[in-house]
Amino acid sequence: MSEPFLGEIRMFAGNFAPRGWAQCQGQLLSISQNSALFAILGTTYGGNGQTTFGLPDLRGRMPVGVGTGPGLPTVDQGEMAGVNQVSLLPQNLPPITVAIPASKASVAIPAVVTDANLGEPTTASVLATPYDTTGSGAAASIYSDAAASTTLKPFDANIPAANVVAGGSSIPVPVQAPYLGMNFIIALEGIFPTRN
Repeated sequence: MSEPFLGEIRMFAGNFAPRGWAQCQGQLLSISQNSALFAILGTTYGGNGQTTFGLPDLRGRMPVGVGTGPGLPTVDQGEMAGVNQVSLLPQNLPPITVAIPASKASVAIPAVVTDANLGEPTTASVLATPYDTTGSGAAASIYSDAAASTTLKPFDANIPAANVVAGGSSIPVPVQAPYLGMNFIIALEGIFPTRN
């Protein structure tokens, strides 16, 4: 393998950094022991700039090119952004409204043409001819347990307009693409790159 440029980053399938390389895990290095690498990185990735400087931290992250791509936001050198999941808010969702228009429905009530024999309705009772079972001025029975033999004159029932609006529960949504974990390593030794 040819000698790398100082500060060059590569992917490495091993679980360690080879000699002359370091894993890109945001660790701080001594400026006095790595002055050439500090001259390239500065404090872009951390450190105090007096005694320490930081290496890029690529744990769980993918690098992207710096600058402004067509239709994309500007990315600065050393900028870290992005999340693995987001919680959608109502303003992130399209409006979901189902309008139910006002309408009418014809209603027919079953009845029987016999005297009532129940004072209170049951699940199987129907309207019947009222029958006074207790005497003058008392409540009359109006229900029967006989099978329905007719229906009352149908009538129209108004159904008011309504809107049904869907709600949510703000459960985080994963936004991370499929990935394979590998180590990124940075050259601590190598050819000092010259500018064009």
